[in-house]
Amino acid sequence: MGEILILYYSRTGGTAEMARQIARGVEEVKGMDARVRTVPPVSAVCEAVADEVPTSGPPYASLDDLRECAGLALGSPTRFGNMAAPLKYFLDSTGSLWLTGALSGKPAAVFTAASTLHGGHETTLLSMMLPLLHHGMLLVGIPYTETALRETRNGGTPYGPSYWSEAESKSVLGVQEKQLCRATGRRLADIARRLEAS
Repeated sequence: MGEILILYYSRTGGTAEMARQIARGVEEVKGMDARVRTVPPVSAVCEAVADEVPTSGPPYASLDDLRECAGLALGSPTRFGNMAAPLKYFLDSTGSLWLTGALSGKPAAVFTAASTLHGGHETTLLSMMLPLLHHGMLLVGIPYTETALRETRNGGTPYGPSYWSEAESKSVLGVQEKQLCRATGRRLADIARRLEAS
């Protein structure tokens, strides 16, 4: 069974819920499974050491999770139009995988959540794509054949699922945003399965 790694950072829960929906989509594809992982927060004062196991939620990601995956869905809240520092910090540790080409040729998708409507959804998605391109990954977006992409009022882009949570994360994922997340999971898993079979 092939596994899609769903790797994300979430502060208030919006990105985590998107990850759960993408995992549901992955597991709708026969022969594919979802491996959900997160990253620890980073300290602005000094390099802090996080507990080995988080107190709740999925385990922290390791380089082995990336090495073993058949595909990757990468998610982050927006931080001034960029990915959050904890996710960037983790990606900065993947040089050994880059040297061996461990991720080259694997499909990848990106997703984001933001508390403001024009808070940098698309630039955050693009910022997450850059290290994936350097790793030689194959980017998977959302085609406009997904009708929810034309109907959503709270996020969603052809670059990947997005979600507007409003100030203080007051709203929850809407029907269309859930559909786009699940569609991304299905599409990513299907492409990974086809690539592994060829």
